[in-house]
Formats: sequence, structure tokens, C-alpha cells
Amino acid sequence: MTETLPPKIPQPDPAPEGEVSIVSVTHHGMGRTADGTLVPRVLPGEVVTLAADGARIVTPSPERVSPPCRHFKACGGCAMQHASDGFVEGWKAEIVRSALRAQGLEGEIARVLTSPADSRRRARLAGRRTKKGALVGFHARASDTVIEVPGCRLLLPQLTALIPALERIAMLAATRKGEAGLTVTDSEAGPDLHIDTDKPLTEELRLTLPGIAREAGLARLVWAEEILAELEPPVQRMGRARVVPPPGAFLQATAHGEAALLDCVTEAVEGAGRIVDLFAGCGTFSLPLAERAEIHAVEGEAAMLAALDRGWRGAPGLKRVTTETRDLFRRPLLPDELARFDAAVIDPPRAGAQAQVAALAASHIPVIAMVSCSPASFARDTKTLVDKGFEMGPVTVVDQFRWSPHVELATRFIRR
Repeated sequence: MTETLPPKIPQPDPAPEGEVSIVSVTHHGMGRTADGTLVPRVLPGEVVTLAADGARIVTPSPERVSPPCRHFKACGGCAMQHASDGFVEGWKAEIVRSALRAQGLEGEIARVLTSPADSRRRARLAGRRTKKGALVGFHARASDTVIEVPGCRLLLPQLTALIPALERIAMLAATRKGEAGLTVTDSEAGPDLHIDTDKPLTEELRLTLPGIAREAGLARLVWAEEILAELEPPVQRMGRARVVPPPGAFLQATAHGEAALLDCVTEAVEGAGRIVDLFAGCGTFSLPLAERAEIHAVEGEAAMLAALDRGWRGAPGLKRVTTETRDLFRRPLLPDELARFDAAVIDPPRAGAQAQVAALAASHIPVIAMVSCSPASFARDTKTLVDKGFEMGPVTVVDQFRWSPHVELATRFIRR
């Protein structure tokens, strides 16, 4: 595997008076001038003039491309559609390198794997009532304004096609002053919709919404924590297992991204006979790994572990999977509890897992597969492991949130 290098950006001549040069792009995707001014939708090496409505490009970067989505300028769902795929890959790799350098570490970026356009299977949309009806879409940049996104290049086409039905639901779930969060997830049986709103659930809504769910082809419709309609179980495939996640449960954003992360984890723990999966969720890693090893899945949410367990019991040919509901932030597995495992998988939330990583570092476990959605917390936790004698392998960057600043990554740690 070769290291993905950031593209070389030619240095422009000194900018004429009234014009400024963009010297870098922040990890949030904002261009930065020499005096620290932040400018959206620009690239390093470009010369621009600044105006109230944004920057006007005087000298474009060779990495500039036409945004594939017509909503890009207004919508806040994407930050980097104006940049080539190669530039975005290099930029995301550099975000990871910079986070590691901040901890005094160097790391090899083995590859950057980018999910295709039109592949997001899970997204949270905003719904708001208007004088004429309802709006459903993403927020505008740094704003509560909802931008309609027909033809969105992020979402699976079947989710984009659902927007008219979501507008009907937003009419009922949102208010003129408050919006409704509409988290929609694709499943084998159709879309799984979770509504988050402060509006009270009335008896009339209980009677009306199941009919809309049926007409829209929803597999399940959930209002807050209450299931109002489940026409078919919203099944997710996890290896050989068929899992029905509880409402609102975490799921990787794209099938491509999930497969890429699973490949990394599987390779990292190859040959291990007993594996502990920390922050196991509904079984994204536990259930496929159970095809070759015994798994102990630990997760703080009992409902997710119950879904994992049901999936395991219904799947043929899997090795033993045990589960444990435990708050790993407050009660991490301790070194003596980790002693019976040959390898650990850890995929913590964005904040990382300081306490659990410290326990792993103090244990005798020989191999750790780490997945992270935050380069900063990943680098901090990596520092803990390296200081205790672990060696970090090459890092795979997985770009599930295409054109956004979000970064997922995976790597292996081996005790030296």
C-alpha cells in the first residue's frame, strides 16, 4: 500500500491590491488567508476578492471543479464539492496527520477510501412548517434556515424520493416556530423513520401517521421513543445475521464505509480466537467476526445489545457471542478482565475512550483494532497506547461523509 499524499498546490504570484490569496484550508473546510480571514468555498493557491456575498475567484486552483449538486452554494450539508476528489482525499489524510503531530506522533496513511455519491443510507433532515406547507432538507451553512434538496447527491435515491412524504409528516410533526428532526435510514424492508420533535403526540396523530407510513412505503415510523407503525422489521445485514436496530440506534452512514471499516478490523484481528468488542452497538463488527472467533460484545445501550443478541441467535454457523451492558466511560473493562482475550476491537463515540484505552494500555492484550470518527480523540488515545509499548500500523481513512469535514479511520495496534 502506498501513502496518499496531498496534492501539490502551485504558489501564486503576490496578489494585487484589493485581492487576497488563500494559503490553506482548515479542517472545517474553510479557506484561510495570510491574515487569518476565513473564506468558504475556496482552495489553497487561489486569488480571490472578498465581498459580502462571498469570494469571487480571480485565479482558480487547478483542483477546482464544478460542484456536482445545484444546492451546494446554499446548503450546509457539504463543504468541499468545489474541490477535486484527489484534493479532498489529500486534505482528509492531512487532517489525520495533523492530529497525530499535535500529540508528537507520526503516522502512515495507507489509503483513503471514499464512499460514492448518492450512497448515504442514513441522514438527519430538518422539517419545518411554512405558510404554504412544509420544507424538508438540510440546514444552510451556520443557519437554522432549511434548504430543500431535491436531487441531493449525498443520499441514496430512494431516500431522496421520500422527501415529499417527509414534507407531509413535517406538516404534522413540526411547528412554525420549531422544527422536527427526521432521521431516515434505509433498510432491507424500506425506510426507517425516527421523528424527534417537541410537539406532543396526540391521538389524532397516532391515527394519521401510520396511514402516511403505509402510503410512503416506510418499514417503521417512530415518534420520539414510541413506535407508531412497523409494517416490516427494518432489517440491517451484519455478516450472516439479520438485525433490527432499536429506534435511533447508531449505524454507519454508508454500506461502502461499513464494509471498508469491517475489512480493516477483520484484517487487524486475523487469527484471534477470542475477541472483545468494545462499544459494540448492534453488532457491526461483532456479528461478522463471529464467523471466525468467539466474541464478547460490550455496549452501554441494552436495547442495541438485545438486537445484536437476537441477530446472533437467528444466524446460522456463528461462533459463541456473549453480551454485557456496561458504561465503558465510567466502568471500563479492567486489565484482569481483558486477560482472557486475544484481541480487542474498539469503536468509541466522537469523544474517544480515554478510560478504556488506558485500561487496554495497562493490559497484556496483544492486538487492538481501533475505529474512530474523530482524528483528535484518536490521536490522544493513540498517544496513550504508544507510550505503553504499542506500535500503530498504517491508518486507513474512510470517507463516508463525502464532501464534508468528517473523517472516519481505522488502524491496528500491536504490542511491541
